[in-house]
Amino acid sequence: MKVVFDGPEDGPLFVFAHGAGAPLTSDFMQKVSVGLGEQGIRVARFNFNYMQQRVDTGSRRPPERAPKLVEQFIQLINGFEQPMVIGGKSMGGRMASLVMAEHALAQVKGVACLGYPFHPQGKPDKLRIEHLEQVKVPLAIIQGTRDKLGSQEEVANYDLPNALQWHWLEDGDHDLKPRVKSGLTQNGHMQSTIDYLANYIKQCVVI
Repeated sequence: MKVVFDGPEDGPLFVFAHGAGAPLTSDFMQKVSVGLGEQGIRVARFNFNYMQQRVDTGSRRPPERAPKLVEQFIQLINGFEQPMVIGGKSMGGRMASLVMAEHALAQVKGVACLGYPFHPQGKPDKLRIEHLEQVKVPLAIIQGTRDKLGSQEEVANYDLPNALQWHWLEDGDHDLKPRVKSGLTQNGHMQSTIDYLANYIKQCVVI
């Protein structure tokens, strides 16, 4: 499993998974990882096996089933001895939450989801929230208010754990990008995300 590190070796650790369609080298993953590194966070971003095969061969491989992705995530987590926060972009964040809903991993002190896919696009009734109640560590969700996989308006109607921590980004889409007419910028939202996430990780992982 390919892993790329950013940030100081002695910083709080964040294990960062990609979304369904883009690898660890995507602009989003790189910007967040480098930004966190600049704030003292040690980031380990990685490719799930299907994505690494896609990178290596150029074939359009779909994601593996959730149990296999969870297993791969756990294998990587178990390769580290220090306390950590785990999380990811979209699907990667969902897999991180599944890891902690289904397993008790003492070294994991928190979960962070960037653009949580509350439902598949165009299928608002097919919710992916039941397991969130089983996550017993702090769980933060960073979400654009007009995310097509779970907007602020939609999420307000969900039965979600009260302990969830939220960072809403005004007019942001699934990539946290606002429309030009909003007067906001994706760079601004990315920096807000990095600032919030760095602080959250430091609160969860006390070195």
